[in-house]
Amino acid sequence: MRILVDADGCPVVNEVIQSGHKLGVPVLLICDTAHVMERPGAETITVSKGADAVDFVLVNHMDKGDIVVTQDYGLAAMVLARGGYVIDQNGYEYTNDNILGMLERRHLAKKIRQAGGRMKGPKKRSKEANQHFQQKFEHLVFRLQNKEFI
Repeated sequence: MRILVDADGCPVVNEVIQSGHKLGVPVLLICDTAHVMERPGAETITVSKGADAVDFVLVNHMDKGDIVVTQDYGLAAMVLARGGYVIDQNGYEYTNDNILGMLERRHLAKKIRQAGGRMKGPKKRSKEANQHFQQKFEHLVFRLQNKEFI
């Protein structure tokens, strides 16, 4: 098992690396040239900028049973299809049972924006949100390491 992070704009990269180190799971950060990052305790792959470039590289590097951290529903759907596990920056786990509804809501929001409507953006990120993520993330990793609920 490895942890792969869609690192472009991910607010919990440090928490993922810290948890991966604590739980003995290697971390791979994947970002494009607009978000280059090197962090101790993680391997980094930097790809050329382009629509979904990071997503396709990440999916091609993942193996069944890996954990992916992303807020991208489309990437989450591809990871689930390949037998991976997905969690977002808020600690919400994407599953085969909830991904279709999320993709439908994303499509509806896009239609509203294209018609000139506005959607409310996310609240400012708090330290407590990062701590909540880390707790949920470590629980997921621990659960998978111990083969519970799989």
